[in-house]
This record gives sequence, structure tokens and C-alpha cells, in this order.
Amino acid sequence: MDYGLAGKSAVVTGASKGIGLAVVEALAREGAHVLAGARSLTPELETMVAGGSVEFFAVDLATPLGPSALIERALTGRGVDILVNNVGAVKPRPDGVTSVTDADWESTLNLTLMSAVRTIRAALPGLILGGGSIITISSVNAALPDPLVPDYSAAKAALSNYCKSVSKEVGRHGVRVNTISPGPVETALWLGATGVAQTVSQAGGGTPEEVAAAAAAQAVTGRFTQPREVADLVLLLASDRSANITGADFRIDGGLIPTL
Repeated sequence: MDYGLAGKSAVVTGASKGIGLAVVEALAREGAHVLAGARSLTPELETMVAGGSVEFFAVDLATPLGPSALIERALTGRGVDILVNNVGAVKPRPDGVTSVTDADWESTLNLTLMSAVRTIRAALPGLILGGGSIITISSVNAALPDPLVPDYSAAKAALSNYCKSVSKEVGRHGVRVNTISPGPVETALWLGATGVAQTVSQAGGGTPEEVAAAAAAQAVTGRFTQPREVADLVLLLASDRSANITGADFRIDGGLIPTL
């Protein structure tokens, strides 16, 4: 399928690994020029940069000025047609909700919510002039609060709510704003050395493999989502094939949430 993205300019946050890396790869494959924002350049991302269609910008998106610096770099280059807000992090709280300190809340809200708020705020003036698409990676936890990740769940709920608000304001300018809400995805965030499965395992939840298998079993498909599957959905939402879709949320969770 031709998504018509050749020659478009995209900005992707949290682009060095996991879902973000898969999104960068997918957009570049479709002929878009991608500005990949992340704190560090991973070998996988470096390989794509060497291919010429991806540019890396070192940035800490948890800082107040990081998001605007990333967008400023894009605007001094090719501009922004597509913005993919992906950066975020999750830390399981096996000791319960009372163990989440004020500092924990501030850290989670800053990276998971405010980084996207700041990036969208910086990008909107340019997008309003020429139209475009904003796609934000939220989570099933926005609608499925989990005491294991209470701060993350709340931050994602706020993020989805914010994106809906933005969509109502900027739709008349030809800017579409949508969210994608994955369930567990086969990335280091879940399966890495400091990921969810390992953290829950260390708290007495079984081996990491058992924790991951139990999580996968909650989906009717019995498996985690693949990063490339999220990236494929990004391509559709970034393209004119979804030209009248805005303010929508798309779950990709293998049927984890059983209700409408």
C-alpha cells in the first residue's frame, strides 16, 4: 500500500528503541524524512541515519526546553508534516500506590504527559499553516487503570484527554490529532533487563518469563503486540488515507480490553 508519505517531514520522539525506532523505520521506508529525537543514538538508529533519510537530534525531552529545541531543529530544516509523540516510561509499583512519592509522580507526569504537551505546543503554529497529522502513543492503561502502574495510568489518561482537546481546536486548520493505545508490546520496556516483567519478578511475581506469559495470556490473541504493528498504524494515521479521522483513539491490544 502506498501511503503517500514520500517527501513528507516527520518528527518522532523517543526514537532510539522500541516503538519509536519501529516508527522511524516505517516512515523512512515510505519515503518520509524523519527527525528522530532521543537522548542517545543507538546502533539501530545509527544504521538508519547512515541511510540518509533519518536525522538524529540528541535531546532530553523530559526537560522544559527539550521539546521546543527538537521542533526548532525541524523548522529550520524541512518543517513538520507529521509529529509522533512516543517518548514515555513506566515503572511498576509492586509496593502499592502509597509507595509512589511526589517525586515519582512529577517524574512520570513530566516525561509521559508534559513532554508531549510541550512538543505539540511548539509544533502547532507550523502545522496550522500547512496542515498535518499528530499521532500520540498513549496506552490501554488510559482506560484500564492498574494499581501496579498508577502514575503511568493517570498520565496516559491525561495524555489521551489532552489530545482529544487539541483535536477539537485545530481540526478546522487541517491538523488531525489521534492517539494509539497499545497493550503490552514486545519491547525492552516490558521484556528488558529493567522492564516490567523483570521488576514484577523481583517482587515475587514468578520468573520474568512467567510474568510475561501471564500478561500475554490476558489478550484474546495470547501474545504481545509487535512494535512494527504499532508503526503500521502510525503510517495509516499519518497518511491522507485517514484524512477525515481526528480525535480518535485506536487500541492495539489483542483484545485485552474486553469492553467497547
